Amino acid sequence: MRITSKPIGWPLAVALAAGMLGTAPAPSAAQTVAASPNAVVQINTGRGRLVTLPAPMSDLFVADPGIADVQVRSPTQLYVFGKAPGETTVYATTKAGKIVYSSTVRVGNNIDSVQQMLSLAMPEARVVATSMNGMMLLTGTVAAPDDAAEAERLVQAFVGDKTQVLSRLRTATPLQVNLQVRIAEVSKTFIKNFNANLLTRDTTGGFSFGIGSGRSPGTIGAIDVSKYPTIPYPLPGGGTTQVPYDLATGKIINPINPGTAYDFSRGSQQTMLGFAGKLLGLDVLSSLDLGETNGQVTTLANPNLTALSGETATFLAGGEIPIPLSQGLGTTSVEYKQYGVSLAYTPTVLSDGRISLRVRPEVSELDYANAVQVGGTTVPGLTTRRTETTVELGSGQSFVIAGLLSNSRANTIEKAPGLGDVPVLGALFRSNGWKRNETELVIVITPYLVKPVNANQVVLPTDGYQEPTDLEHILLGKVGGGVSGGDRPKPTVAMPGGAPAIGAIAPVSPGTPQSPAPVPADRKAVLAAGPNKSEAAPGFSLN
Repeated sequence: MRITSKPIGWPLAVALAAGMLGTAPAPSAAQTVAASPNAVVQINTGRGRLVTLPAPMSDLFVADPGIADVQVRSPTQLYVFGKAPGETTVYATTKAGKIVYSSTVRVGNNIDSVQQMLSLAMPEARVVATSMNGMMLLTGTVAAPDDAAEAERLVQAFVGDKTQVLSRLRTATPLQVNLQVRIAEVSKTFIKNFNANLLTRDTTGGFSFGIGSGRSPGTIGAIDVSKYPTIPYPLPGGGTTQVPYDLATGKIINPINPGTAYDFSRGSQQTMLGFAGKLLGLDVLSSLDLGETNGQVTTLANPNLTALSGETATFLAGGEIPIPLSQGLGTTSVEYKQYGVSLAYTPTVLSDGRISLRVRPEVSELDYANAVQVGGTTVPGLTTRRTETTVELGSGQSFVIAGLLSNSRANTIEKAPGLGDVPVLGALFRSNGWKRNETELVIVITPYLVKPVNANQVVLPTDGYQEPTDLEHILLGKVGGGVSGGDRPKPTVAMPGGAPAIGAIAPVSPGTPQSPAPVPADRKAVLAAGPNKSEAAPGFSLN
């Protein structure tokens, strides 16, 4: 008997099933329980697959005809046709109700065309596209984050907006970011003081007077005759007595009225102009305090730190100071506070090769001018320059994340009420002070996408150091010899349009000839040539 191939619709399938149930004997319980599909058929939309059955079928069931349609070519062959992305189930049974075929049909986009497109667009990438439940899943390994984004854009454009594309692509190796921070500060201090002092004493010693606005000019007293040698001196009534004798002048010193001694006090940080002598029968001691202080402090810190994308790295070059803290019941605990040059940052490499940075640089130093006493212990203060921010920039680009320009002036006049306003003589009753502080601070960050280098290319600060001999140390005063701190691998600019340099590039073996790395341009020459209007392209690496 010849069977004509034609599609079987749902009404016909239901009628055939009812007829079979009415004429066929009742199947056993094991035959009435539908088994799970034991095959998976993956087809693309608009395409089909011919399936050959092991036995003739009588009934055919399709769970969702909107996803896949089935056409019967013969009792032992059927054609499965993909209509829309999704998943459905197909069962074929005999007249006795025995299942001769069951499968899960997964209909997706044209996977072969997607794979062919990805192979042509990114031949070095290993991307696998899988269609599941109306979604397109991308798995595999790519060289850089922008390759993953490009693969996702290509697949989305191919399958259309109705299909969701999920990317689970990974880079060959995690990207590493090196952050260079430059903290430059110049602080200038200018202080000037002017003070006048006057001290007088009656020659009889019965009256003293003094005015002053600065430190004490000194003291006025009698000459100490105990430090002079004595010689015998004849008395009018006969006999002799010992009297002091000045060898420098060859004169005898009157022990009853030996004369006036002037003692100037000297400061450690100011210059004093002093005058001493007799004026109008008075012993006069006067001084002018003239103080001027110029100070300049320059701070330059350049910490470098490397971290994986998405990880947090910290760096500290300094120390910790103990700070005593009073607790209950008379006990004391110690808390340590860090100081020095510290850096903490979290880099995140974005899909386009740019770098998002959460950075927190800090420079602090001990300040004993603001020290406090805690339980008999001197705890110094801390002078701190700190900033914390989030920025986004390309590899090799620099950003000034913080800056400070401070200029403060202070003029101080201390005077006696009324007397300090008298012209000329009022200067004796006034104290003048001027103070000016100038501070300029700049913090610059520069991130780089980096990769490991050959160990033979790394130069350590201790390389080339030579210990001096005993003769060189004693006779020549040498504390070290040799040449250290040679040239190290430096970041270099990639060619425009190049992909970001990543750690996926295989390290070069020591025996492989390499072209020398380009020498970085001198910073002073770059500044003299003027600003570069072109932006630094992503692709910095350590060559």
